[in-house]
Amino acid sequence: MSDNELGTFLRTRREAITPAEVGLPAGDRRRTPGLRRAELATLAGISVEYLIRLEQGRDRNPSAQVLGALTEALRLSTADHLLLRRLAKEHGMDKVLCQSATAPPVRTVRPTVRALLDRLEPAPAVLLNWIGDILACTKGYERYARPLGLLDGDRPNLVRYVFTDPRARAVHPEWDRIADDQIAYLRNEASLHDPHVAALTEELTATAGADFRERLAAVPAMPARFGTDLVDHPEVGRLRMSYETLAFPDEGQRLVVHLPADEATGVALDRLNGRRPGALRAVRAVGG
Repeated sequence: MSDNELGTFLRTRREAITPAEVGLPAGDRRRTPGLRRAELATLAGISVEYLIRLEQGRDRNPSAQVLGALTEALRLSTADHLLLRRLAKEHGMDKVLCQSATAPPVRTVRPTVRALLDRLEPAPAVLLNWIGDILACTKGYERYARPLGLLDGDRPNLVRYVFTDPRARAVHPEWDRIADDQIAYLRNEASLHDPHVAALTEELTATAGADFRERLAAVPAMPARFGTDLVDHPEVGRLRMSYETLAFPDEGQRLVVHLPADEATGVALDRLNGRRPGALRAVRAVGG
């Protein structure tokens, strides 16, 4: 993982936005379609020298005002603005302090969260911590996920499954997108210097190879917290699963709830749960 993700983020966003998008003439002698450093600096009201220091990682403490000005100049979305703020905060942290102060991922489940899972039956719902460990799930999720191999082993981990279990590619027609999202969660739920994240990434860099390593080295992105997944289930065939993610930031956990995105998927999930059709009704996803 790069020690200058803030600079990489700023540079790639600068190169991705065209002069026309910010009301500047394109000119005739541009090497790239993006903004020049001088143009972005002018738009943000900062010096070119300071922008260079930010992009090169030589300044690690941009103010909130500077981040706000860069957000406006780069036309960042709300999600990208939040990501910029997180990268800036993390960029200014001392690596050794972060490693020594980070508590291990919480594996306990609050009673109220456990009760919430019970209320969600028979929907497939799963509770994960920030490194992707599966902590608890509904019986509906267990019946859905066990045939996929997702719950194998003493401590099943979603990130490890996606990148190292060959069944993951077989059951996910959109495996590349699933893999991208797992990396996004891994990089956004905790500091890049978190020793528990570092241990998992070191393991997967060795065992999963380029598919994992190249995604980890890419420009940071926000994970998709809702959307629709396609799953080729070995027992009931093609499923279209809508999902929503609920965050429990105090514990560093997230709850992912799946619902059928069409009637055929609802019938298939009811069959997995041994229920009559209609227990799970289809929910048409928006976005994602």
